[in-house]
Amino acid sequence: MSSKNLLVELFVEELPPKALKKLGESFAAALASSLKSAGLAPADAVVTAYASPRRLAAHVTAVTAVAADKPVMQKLMPVAVGLDASGNATPALLKKLAALGADASAVAGLRRENDGKADILFYDSLAKGATLAEGLQKAVEAALAALPIPKVMTYQLADGWSSVNFVRPAHGLVALHGTEVVPVSVLGLNSGRETHGHRFEAAVDPVKFDNADEYAAKLATDGAVIASFAERRAEIARQLEAAAARAGGKPIDDEALLDEVTALVERPNVLIGQFEEEFLAVPQECLILTMKANQKYFPLLDAAGKLTNQFLVVSNISPADASAVIGGNERVVRPRLADAKFFFDQDRKKSLESRVTGLAKVVYHNKLGTQGERMQRVAAIARAIAEALGGGGLVQHAEQAAVLAKADLLTDMVGEFPELQGIMGRYYAQHDGLNADVADAIEDHYKPRFAGDSLPRGMVGTVVALADKLETLVGMFGIGQIPTGDRDPFALRRHALGVIRMLAEGDLNLPVDGLLAGVFAQFTGIEGFAPNPQALADFIYDRLAGSLREQGYTAQEVDAVVSQRPQRLGDIPKRLAAVRAFSALPEAAALAAANKRVGNILKKVDGSVEAAVDNALLRETAEIALHDALVDVVPRADAAFVTGDYSESLLALAALRTPVDAFFDGVMVNADDPALRANRLGLLAKLHAAMNQVADLSKLST
Repeated sequence: MSSKNLLVELFVEELPPKALKKLGESFAAALASSLKSAGLAPADAVVTAYASPRRLAAHVTAVTAVAADKPVMQKLMPVAVGLDASGNATPALLKKLAALGADASAVAGLRRENDGKADILFYDSLAKGATLAEGLQKAVEAALAALPIPKVMTYQLADGWSSVNFVRPAHGLVALHGTEVVPVSVLGLNSGRETHGHRFEAAVDPVKFDNADEYAAKLATDGAVIASFAERRAEIARQLEAAAARAGGKPIDDEALLDEVTALVERPNVLIGQFEEEFLAVPQECLILTMKANQKYFPLLDAAGKLTNQFLVVSNISPADASAVIGGNERVVRPRLADAKFFFDQDRKKSLESRVTGLAKVVYHNKLGTQGERMQRVAAIARAIAEALGGGGLVQHAEQAAVLAKADLLTDMVGEFPELQGIMGRYYAQHDGLNADVADAIEDHYKPRFAGDSLPRGMVGTVVALADKLETLVGMFGIGQIPTGDRDPFALRRHALGVIRMLAEGDLNLPVDGLLAGVFAQFTGIEGFAPNPQALADFIYDRLAGSLREQGYTAQEVDAVVSQRPQRLGDIPKRLAAVRAFSALPEAAALAAANKRVGNILKKVDGSVEAAVDNALLRETAEIALHDALVDVVPRADAAFVTGDYSESLLALAALRTPVDAFFDGVMVNADDPALRANRLGLLAKLHAAMNQVADLSKLST
């Protein structure tokens, strides 16, 4: 059966820019999937998605006008029910056949199969393939229903009475199979071959398509629209680089902004604007944010990454004289920058320290008090951490930074741009003449803010960032706000990973359990607060295990190390390397299996087993040999463990394989004599302790 390419376009009013890319991809994917399921398009059909501010479209190759007939096998009923003793159809069988569109003449052709219990009658037929009109109607409806629409609106149709729900009012529908229009109706629209191009610069209106394959090219020439999101994005990126080169700078790198601007224009034209240099006295983060967030401009940076007084505008029109467009954008951005300058100047009239008392009026959480109360907890936690890490000036600076860290929340600039919290605090701290480490820590205590973000640049910042994140984790766990499934409204998973990274990458000598205990102690006296350090520790180690697996360690390696709950997280990379090296030894598999066996034996014993051995009770040659081997190996393994040479500690255990194998072959652990049994269990406990200092080797047993 011959096939042709299919084009479907829905013409609408301006779509939400931040959702456009996903809307376009979803529309094309769902449409093609439905056509393939109906047998109207092959599995390898090429699907091209188009999305511009006023259209969603899809081009699908090799679509047939009618799907092939499909064989259908219908299970009817047992032979004993469908046929009487003479082999004639029973009323029940005739009724069933009638429901399927068949009559008594079909009885002779019924197939019999045994299902293991009885002979069953089956009716084989051919289901007529769907026509493209039928299949496309369902496909378009399915594609629209599957759109990830952020918010639906209701609007009236042209008849003034009917109404429909969609993301934006729709005004046109194109459905072409080759050169022919496929009759489809959705959202009160009937399909045709015409659409509309650019609002102002289309050469022809409406744009009429003779066939499905000329869609993108004709829309570009006659409609002045680059229909492909990807092509439009690439064109904007090219023009940005070219314009920046002409201006002697480079555009700011922001993929999200590039996506959003791509969704705002149909025919991009990048222009260069500028503002007065006096505004550069304002921190560049403020200017960059206001230009990006409010105006969708691309600020220009110099070779050193410093903001210049020029910016790039992605216009949707290309006039012969662009001066009016440039001038208009320059006039629009000026008040925005003036506001930022005003906020900056006003904020510096008050010191950060003078704002701290105002935190007592800002609610943090109805169960955990105000920001002022939270600040006091964070400061106390920071002081304790700093004392553990060295004391002296670190304590003073960390406590000062913790007290001031949230003060910029009360400034006008952060009130207008919450994204600048911490950043503005650093600028204001510098203006107040505070120590550079304190100023940096005020900004850095939010780090790492996301996966891959940098860590705080100094020890003061690290201490305050740890204190801030731990206070959040402990506070939220204490009031029962524990993440479940996909819900994590307080970003506790991110906070936990931040704590893990700082402890591990900084190799900080801060045992996890002691650290958590100290933080929980700061929440005494809070009504409804329930300390649960074990649950939080489990949460942190779970996040650690997930992070390590993402870094490429095997599940066995991670489980072996993390299950031991190492208190100093900076040791974990060395432990993992040691486990990997041990796993490569020929003795590893046998020792891992033996360790698992020892663990199972000890678990079955009532009460605890002391790792002690009475030499006088060692009777069997194999148990004497194992004891002698432990006397030789354990001191060497322990000495290496103490110095942090975990690889050497595990390698020393290789010598235990032969005596361990001999012990299990020749010694009855559960001897009838209680004294012998207790002594042998003590020997196994000593073996178990020696083998599991670095990692739980039983986790390596398959």
